[in-house]
Formats: sequence, structure tokens, C-alpha cells
Amino acid sequence: KAIELGVDMVELDVRLCKSGELMVIHDEKVNRTTNGYGRVKDKTLAELKVLDDGKEQWIPTLKEVLALIDQRVMVNIELKGEKTALPAVELISIFVEEKGWDKDLFLASSFDHKELKRFRMFDPFSRVGLLFDKSQDNIFELAKKLNCYSVHPSVKLTTKQFVDEAHQNGLRVFVYTVNTPSDFRKLREMGVDGVFSDFPDW
Repeated sequence: KAIELGVDMVELDVRLCKSGELMVIHDEKVNRTTNGYGRVKDKTLAELKVLDDGKEQWIPTLKEVLALIDQRVMVNIELKGEKTALPAVELISIFVEEKGWDKDLFLASSFDHKELKRFRMFDPFSRVGLLFDKSQDNIFELAKKLNCYSVHPSVKLTTKQFVDEAHQNGLRVFVYTVNTPSDFRKLREMGVDGVFSDFPDW
């Protein structure tokens, strides 16, 4: 649907399940969005695949989603939880080397900066984005250490001064979550490079 609406990039969250696959799901538990109970990391792929949301929709793997996207837009993979970095690196490598994807179609991001460090250790070249929801004095220092492509502040943290400083440090600024026209106009005037939105058609 997002691609149909003409977005430049899709953002999705991945968690590692018990059998080792990266699943595209936001929550730590399946309780809220499916007819099942329990944590994603405690369930195998087979156990997760029998769950649905009541509308005959199932939890996809990252591999399935990437195959569906098929290079039509960029993909921002948010690493949720521990041990997601290495399997994400491995999957990106497969799609670049075997499927012909351009490496710049991928962006890995996370609030878990330790997991981002692990990602960067395994993959020195893919684009990395630093997510944060609290003001941090060392954000640009950390972004430099990780050789980040972008920083991803919440809408409430974003100021013109921050955007200008990020650009001076060679960083793109992608702001989450922008769901009102007034916020969008304000951020556009600040010069941000992109926004996350639940309503891209707006």
C-alpha cells in the first residue's frame, strides 16, 4: 500500500524469533496484533506463521517483505531487540550479492545503539541511522563513531538548530512520527530530509 501511495522509503521493525528468522513485527509480544500470546523470541517461525490478526493477515519474515518490495523503494530496517544485527547484515548481503539490490537501498536503524554498533562491526558500508527519543549531548559524536548516514529524532526533539548542526556534520535528518499537516509544514521549513508518517498520502 505504501509503495502504491508513492513513498520513497518504507520503515519496518524486525525481531528475531526462536528459530533464527527475522520477523517483521513491532511489538515484543504477539498479543496485541494477533490471536496468539507470548514473546516473538520464544516462538519458532512455524509457531508464528499460524497466528493471524483476524483479517487473514500473517506476520511476515523480513525476507518475504524484501522479496515483495523488489527494489521499488528504499527500506529502513529498524532493529528491535537483541541479536538482530548479524541476521540483518546477512540478509542484506544476500539481497545485494544474489538479488542485485543496490546497497544504498538499505538503511539499518535502532534505538539500541549497542545493536547498531554490532551491525556496523559486521557491515562497515551499509547505511545506518541513529534513532533517539531523548535529548543527548553526544548524539553527533556517536553518529560519527558509527559512521551514520542519518539521525532520526522524534518530532518533539527536532529544532532548526539541530537540523542545521546535523547537516553540518554531513547527516540526513529523518523525523518520526509526523501525522499532522502542521508538523509537516514546520519540519519542512526547518529543512529536514524526510519524515516517518502513518499517513503518507496526506
